Amino acid sequence: MLDRSIGEFSRFVVITLGCTIFGFITDRWLLALTLGLAIYLVWIFWQQSRFDRWLSNGRRGPAPTSFGVWGDISDDFYRIQRRHRREKQKLHAMLRRVQDSTSALREGIVALEDDGNLAWWNPAAGELLGLRTDDAGQPLINFVRDPGFVRYMYSSGSTPGPLTMAAPGNDARTLQLEVTRFGRDEALVIVRDVTRLHNLEQMRRDFVANVSHELRTPLTVIAGYLETLEGSGMAPPPWQKPLTQMREQTERMTTLVNDLLLLARLETSERDSGRDRVAIRELMEQIACEARSLSSGRHEISVECAQDATLVGDATELHSAFANLVFNAVKYSPAGGPIKLRWWVDGRGGHFAVADRGIGIDPFHIPRLTERFYRVDAGRSRDSGGTGLGLAIVKHVLLRHSAELSVDSTPGRGSTFTLHFPPKKLVSETAA
Repeated sequence: MLDRSIGEFSRFVVITLGCTIFGFITDRWLLALTLGLAIYLVWIFWQQSRFDRWLSNGRRGPAPTSFGVWGDISDDFYRIQRRHRREKQKLHAMLRRVQDSTSALREGIVALEDDGNLAWWNPAAGELLGLRTDDAGQPLINFVRDPGFVRYMYSSGSTPGPLTMAAPGNDARTLQLEVTRFGRDEALVIVRDVTRLHNLEQMRRDFVANVSHELRTPLTVIAGYLETLEGSGMAPPPWQKPLTQMREQTERMTTLVNDLLLLARLETSERDSGRDRVAIRELMEQIACEARSLSSGRHEISVECAQDATLVGDATELHSAFANLVFNAVKYSPAGGPIKLRWWVDGRGGHFAVADRGIGIDPFHIPRLTERFYRVDAGRSRDSGGTGLGLAIVKHVLLRHSAELSVDSTPGRGSTFTLHFPPKKLVSETAA
């Protein structure tokens, strides 16, 4: 830039000296100097006007040719323009490659602008959601009217996990939608067709529910005959032990069938829980009494809860969830170990905790505790008579009550299982 300024200044000096010398030769040096400088200024303004017109016309074509400082400026703009054009071509090529690659995906992809308006989508998303070319610029919720999706789209805070719902206009197809937000009120919606997985899961649920239901009748008959044989005294003495073992195993299988039926009902019923007003203190005392019977006096079980604590939900399901946690504490705590049942309320909602000083759980196992039939120690679980479904039932009960489970455990030092219920599930004293 400094070299260009020096060059232009040198040109100005040369023109001034030339006009002055010509003026002295013609004895009109003032007129010659004035005329030369005027011509120089007109030339400068003319080049500037050409450059301004080129800028005003959107810089179409190459910059106007010139020399001097304006020629250097034109050359710089021309180089910048060529570099910008090359970068723009690269960007367009990259965008075409991205669009081509996303068009080949089987998953649908929808890009949303401000306020959830449609900006772009690939063919898969158009086919899954029924979108057409002239739908661009309209809100996505105009085409996906499911109330669950509307709540999902406008949920405050962090976006929850994927949402499963029926496809718009086609209840036979099941879709999974997941929203990823970025930029300023922009979002990317991933749409997957999970119809096959949904149907397989439904078949599994129906199979488990039907088989469990069909097993109840023969188990009831077997248990009745075994009880009759044991109580009648008609069975020979050598048969007493086999009959007792058969009855115990029948009871264990009946418990497993009942748990499977309860789990199937929780999975297939509506997501929202009941509207019962459950007295938490009364429920905890009842479960503590049942736990003391199971413990046979081997554990010290205490209850800490306000007298007027009330929770909105399904009383039977809450009893099942609370009892599973307490009975697990009894089964996996050594004799003499204290077990504490506690309920408290704070700004985040209501909390039910079961704390013990039992064997504890390795952190490696905690993420999988709520899986069906998952056992930390298979041998110990079989000895205790557990079905492996207790925490799975707890998980589904919590889902129906918009609640969460947290586990704090240290091997050899005990565990604390806590159920966290949102404030909307609590009943205030004034409402009660």
